[in-house]
Amino acid sequence: MLFGRLDCFKDFAMNSVSPRAAVGLFLIVVLAWGVNWTITKQLVQFLPPLWTSAIRSWIALAALFVILKPSNNLVIPDRRDIPVILSVALLHMTVFSVLVAAGVRFLPASKAIVLGYTTPLWVAIAAPLLGQDTLTAPKVAGALLGLMGLAVILNPASIDWTNTDVVLGAGMVILAAISWAANIIYIRAHRWIGSPLQLLIWQLLVATIVLTGAAVVVDGPPHAEWSWRLVALFLYSGLIGTALAYWAMSMVNKSISALTTALGTTGTPLVGIASAAILLGEPIDISLAVAAALIVTGIALATLGDRLLRRQATASG
Repeated sequence: MLFGRLDCFKDFAMNSVSPRAAVGLFLIVVLAWGVNWTITKQLVQFLPPLWTSAIRSWIALAALFVILKPSNNLVIPDRRDIPVILSVALLHMTVFSVLVAAGVRFLPASKAIVLGYTTPLWVAIAAPLLGQDTLTAPKVAGALLGLMGLAVILNPASIDWTNTDVVLGAGMVILAAISWAANIIYIRAHRWIGSPLQLLIWQLLVATIVLTGAAVVVDGPPHAEWSWRLVALFLYSGLIGTALAYWAMSMVNKSISALTTALGTTGTPLVGIASAAILLGEPIDISLAVAAALIVTGIALATLGDRLLRRQATASG
């Protein structure tokens, strides 16, 4: 019986899943990532952002090794994939993670996640400038709506511009979103040799080493009053918010179209807002609601515009 279960898990880890299972995994990703912002907000009250990201990364690395070990996805990467490993590890798993953790100390988690998920808007703006895409009307409209949402959430009634810490926090989260966007733009241009799932553990390994080294140099040994609550927060963030979410997203990408996943991830900030309200008691004010609606709509339009452009390119050969 035990070997039978392991064989089933091996098949599940190696192959694409059914559309129904993929939808279920995708819902897990959206929920895991959305709630993780609220968890991070709590973690940085105990430890500095670098150690928060490093410890979470160690937990995720161990969990991902256990998940991938039954499959054939633990392979030595081809040297041609080293640039994309470094890109994801440094720009997304390190810079994005640390800037978010640092910024969320000074911002409500609900506002931070809306700012953090402006990433597709920066991609929509930057990709045409770099020659990777062509601007279409839906993409322009989406970018403008997203920028309007950004202006709404950054207006003086929503963000206290006299508070240096708040302004710094907002700036760090926006920089985190731009860093993630730069990573996405590079990923689009990279010629993959290994699969994203096969490279995932190497990306996480590099990020873990860099985060730990930086934490030791900047903050010294970690000092925290450990409790069951802190352990539970780290276990959620490392196991569910990072390892499970990354693995599940890799599986989802094999079974669901890129358009569906791109549009579906717009639900993540909405989950983040709801979880911050439920778990932290953060209020949902009018500025936050309007900004979230504008940014989510803008991302959806930009994504549809990108899909339309790809269809036209395919039709024209």
